[in-house]
Amino acid sequence: MISRGDILMLGISAGVSGALIGGLMLFAGMVLITSGANVGWLLLLPAAPCGAVIGWLMGRRLAAQLPPQ
Repeated sequence: MISRGDILMLGISAGVSGALIGGLMLFAGMVLITSGANVGWLLLLPAAPCGAVIGWLMGRRLAAQLPPQ
């Protein structure tokens, strides 16, 4: 059974890791774009969805621990 603590830790860990990954991709993309390299757009545009995918994967892993109904 999943407890409130598990859900709380899911939210905290998904938020922190998503922000780290998305923020690093955003930073690297902005640095490349401002220096004139168009390849930076390949890091900048998917930064937010990549950060969200991490939380989605963590949620799926936690939901897999539920007993079948």
